[in-house]
Amino acid sequence: AADKIKLIPQDFFAELCEQIIQHLNHKNPGVNTAELCQRIQASGIEINIGDLAKVANTISFLFSTAARNNLSTEELLATLGNAVSALPKHAVPVIRHVWNEQGKSISVSEDARNMTTVGQFVDIEWKLGVAMSSDTCRSLKYPYVTVTLKVADPSGQITNRSFEMTIPQFQNFFRQFKEMAAVLETV
Repeated sequence: AADKIKLIPQDFFAELCEQIIQHLNHKNPGVNTAELCQRIQASGIEINIGDLAKVANTISFLFSTAARNNLSTEELLATLGNAVSALPKHAVPVIRHVWNEQGKSISVSEDARNMTTVGQFVDIEWKLGVAMSSDTCRSLKYPYVTVTLKVADPSGQITNRSFEMTIPQFQNFFRQFKEMAAVLETV
């Protein structure tokens, strides 16, 4: 990941580290690498989302392992050892600063360590559309619902998942959500 970190300017790398710490502190549902990648690219830096996600996963692993082992800033840097020399010059001070300022705030409870790794819901977007025609049918006038779910995976990466439903499928989907809401109200 060190060669990928070289591609990221210091201010964006610091923002990435801050977002990771916030995610580990359960203050945000995840790291929006897609949005950050677009901003880095808009600044003229060539990086793809896959490379940025690898960097985010590496830094997340680094910080979560350091929190689990209750490492001080100097212990964290010593643990990195030879990797420190492989990291770009701008990365080490950022890691040191972010960990020094916010690392101790990461709470790693026994329950959190033993949790199963499932994604976390972030947002939902939907739109209603009508297919007017296709190459095989001149007049469809077929309504559908497109749903996009934003989900943060256990490492904090936010991904979008989109799907389309017919109106009867959507009505079934809606009915199931109403059932869930009714059950939740009894809890």
